[in-house]
Amino acid sequence: MENQLSNNFGFNEEENLDLKREFLRYFRYWPWFVLSLVVTLVSAYAYSRYSPRIYETYSKIKILDESEGLELPTSAFIFKRSNINLENEIEILTSYLIMNRVVRTLNLNTSFYEEGTIQTSQVDILPFDFEQVIIPDSINRTLSYKIDILNNGVRITNLITEKEFSFPTYSTKDKAHRLPFNVIINRDLELLVNKTYIVYFEPIKNAALGLKSRIQVEAIGEQSDLLKLSIKGESPELSERILTSLMDVFNRDGINDRQLVSKRTLNFIDERFVFLAEELDSIEIDQEVFKEKNNIIDIATDAELGLQQRAESENEFFKLQNQLALSKLLENSLNENSDSDLLPANIGIDNNGINVLISEYNLAVINRDKLKNGGGKNNPAVVLAKEQVMDLKSNINRSLRNYTNQLEASLQQLRSRNEKFAGRVSQIPEQERLFKSIQRQQKIKESLYLLLLQKREEAAINLAITEPSIKVVEHALSGSGPISPKPNIIYAGALLMGLLIPFGILYLMFMLDTKLHSKEDITKVSPAIPVIGEIPNLKKAKDIIFNDPNDRSPLAESFRILSANVDYILPIREGDKGKIIYCTSTIKGEGKTYVSLNLSLALSSINKKVLLIGADLRNPQIHTHILEDKQKPGLSNYLHDINYDWKDALISGFDKHPNHHIILSGSIPPNPAHLLTNGRFKKLIEEAKEVYDYVVVDTAPTILVTDTMLISQLADATIYLARANYTEKNLLKFSKELNETGKLKNMAYVINSVGASKSYGYGYNYGYNYGYGMKNS
Repeated sequence: MENQLSNNFGFNEEENLDLKREFLRYFRYWPWFVLSLVVTLVSAYAYSRYSPRIYETYSKIKILDESEGLELPTSAFIFKRSNINLENEIEILTSYLIMNRVVRTLNLNTSFYEEGTIQTSQVDILPFDFEQVIIPDSINRTLSYKIDILNNGVRITNLITEKEFSFPTYSTKDKAHRLPFNVIINRDLELLVNKTYIVYFEPIKNAALGLKSRIQVEAIGEQSDLLKLSIKGESPELSERILTSLMDVFNRDGINDRQLVSKRTLNFIDERFVFLAEELDSIEIDQEVFKEKNNIIDIATDAELGLQQRAESENEFFKLQNQLALSKLLENSLNENSDSDLLPANIGIDNNGINVLISEYNLAVINRDKLKNGGGKNNPAVVLAKEQVMDLKSNINRSLRNYTNQLEASLQQLRSRNEKFAGRVSQIPEQERLFKSIQRQQKIKESLYLLLLQKREEAAINLAITEPSIKVVEHALSGSGPISPKPNIIYAGALLMGLLIPFGILYLMFMLDTKLHSKEDITKVSPAIPVIGEIPNLKKAKDIIFNDPNDRSPLAESFRILSANVDYILPIREGDKGKIIYCTSTIKGEGKTYVSLNLSLALSSINKKVLLIGADLRNPQIHTHILEDKQKPGLSNYLHDINYDWKDALISGFDKHPNHHIILSGSIPPNPAHLLTNGRFKKLIEEAKEVYDYVVVDTAPTILVTDTMLISQLADATIYLARANYTEKNLLKFSKELNETGKLKNMAYVINSVGASKSYGYGYNYGYNYGYGMKNS
């Protein structure tokens, strides 16, 4: 019979997941799911209806290759890959420097919003004249102003200081103020009345960083030179302007990088022109001074002239020397000729006076000789002729001496002159060398000047024809519809979240829940111990005691089932002796007194004689259910007093159960364990078995005291109470150990208050399945 009960009421642990059980476990909380779905769907509708419309704007550009000239094939050419590093270009495109320039170009640190009844949306520009007064670089903190257009003017409110400014003429220029902007509304006033706009100013750095986080740049394909630029925003017009400006700034940045070389070249050449002009002027002045200092007009001409003059001077020197030599020869001839012979005439002396004197001398000598031959020595005519010859000879000597002196003086002058000409001619190579050095410097500077002029023209041409950095493949375009919010995705997400939120909450509850809930929790820990009963949670019912034997309430039915199952685990013995049933639990509060009382009443309802003994001497509770005094004599009095008869302690607590008797615990003794083991309790059980069919004993909790284990061997069956949503699962190991070690005899579980937690989806509705109502029949 015991093995049969184990098969009927004990369940082996299942490894496979029970989908139905899990479904019912969560389905028990279907109102949570319904409420969550309603909340999420309503939230999804509100979000789709009132959230800002976000548009995506994109453009495509091609990065142009800047390589020039003929190059050897590279690995990129062989494998048909681009030489352009797109990752570098993407980093440059999204750099803070580029974003800062875009913000400054479009004045993006000033933004405009139109305030609606529920939502506020960004606009590209205001529908009226707006003039910013504050300098963008002077904005060091966020400023915000609200512009209300009213029937009687414009009201501007500083949202930070809440200071208001009113302008009845719809123009801020007609009234002194310290606002960072001016507005003038002179058109479409009827359409703008009662509208509100908000103007935000923020530092350029914040605006640049915000724009940097919004810009997305990605390559199109692995071997492509194309980049896709995208941005998301409420105003597609503003997004298009931002992308257009970004492409323009990036292009100009690349062009400027390449133009820097040309500009630096032009600046360098212009700077060198100033120095070259000064150096050329200095060289020309040095050349002029050199010519003036050396009395040079042209070195070649001057050299030729100097050589000619030197030759002429030498010719004259030679002539003078010849004349001097002829003069000395003539003088020697004259002095050596004592007889006054004829002198040579026309020997080359260039002195007419001497030549005339020589001619006269020779005529005089011829005349003397004629007279001498014809008249004798002493002839007066001969004497006179001789005197005439001597006078002429003296004149010739005197003339020759003077001529010689004159020639020597002329020779000295010519000699000095020749030396001067010789020195001047000898200086010509050095002067030519120095002059050529000056000319060389001049030619170098002139050639450098001409080269720089050529390079300047080339740099100017390169500067003028610099190629762009990018080619715009697609200009900034915005989608026709917003990318956010997307109703289909939002509602699908709302449905999913509506299911996941309660599911997640329940899952966490179940995962963190350490309480026992159903018999499955017990069979997983102790599959060998049967579960013979599950008592529903009926604490809200008016009567939780099985008073009427004919009661058909769920309470009564559950205890009838328990009483029938108890019979199955009780051993079959010979004779008519009663059977002893213990009711215990692990800790207090699990309902052992409640179950033991109702179980005894259920057994009594089938016309069995039943005795209920309150053996929990430390914390008795039976008296609370039958309205008896706690101190009324009972078990403790019997155990303590050997003269006390246990039959004197019997109580008939229920009129409709004449076969049901109760022995209360009595006065709380100081030594319950000693009393229970003094032998009188065993005597009581033996005597009660002779009188009653069933003896139900309400014992103490097992984990708190040892009272129950001291008397456990007297039981025929032990009902071990566990309370749903109260008993910790880890306490089941303690009861399992008591069974395995034999400390509790013939043990079976009863689960109390099932239904207190609906986590597992099991409800108990005893009676309905068989057509019985909730009320007593």
